[in-house]
Amino acid sequence: MKSVLLIGLGRFGKHIAIHLNELGHQVMAVDHEEERVESVLSFVTGAQIGDSTNEDFLRSLGIRNFDVCIVAIGNDFQSSLETTSLLKELGAKLVVSRAARDVQKKFLLRNGADEVVYPERQLAKWTAIRYTADHILDYIELDEAHAMFEIPVPENWVGRTIGQIDIRRKYNINIMGIKKDGRLELLLSPDIVLAKDTTMLVLGTNRDLQKCFHI
Repeated sequence: MKSVLLIGLGRFGKHIAIHLNELGHQVMAVDHEEERVESVLSFVTGAQIGDSTNEDFLRSLGIRNFDVCIVAIGNDFQSSLETTSLLKELGAKLVVSRAARDVQKKFLLRNGADEVVYPERQLAKWTAIRYTADHILDYIELDEAHAMFEIPVPENWVGRTIGQIDIRRKYNINIMGIKKDGRLELLLSPDIVLAKDTTMLVLGTNRDLQKCFHI
């Protein structure tokens, strides 16, 4: 369990609060709008209405006590930048800030952000890949070159073992897990037989995945 300071409770911030709650973390939520703060009260440990660009207000929260500080402000980049800078000045251990464009990322990193996320861009890419390839059920980008796909077992692999396919040697791809009837199996051995109506989690470079599975 971690202690998280979440600043900015728009749609993105509210979803973060909900998921952090599901994961069992302690969350202090902050926004300058009372209505937004009230909307997350059932998902967070504590909440404050206040201006995150005010140094005295931030200091009163005890920034050094949080494991992670997330700046989810989306409609006011100046406030996001000032908040990010103040958090680092006040001793934040890890600051994760939201950006919409590359130029914003550069300013955020220069002013105290340890990590920067692009929620709109990342979701747009996931949507484009997920819904233009018939056989991709899910997609996770690990970096610019590597990804993990969830795909159905190809018909010509059904009834064969992982060892017989030898996907790692032939295609430089790893099978990380197998999912059937909603149950995920991660402890795999070469003698596991791939069955119909089963999906695989496969990891590799984008180029190798595209070549192997004709994506």
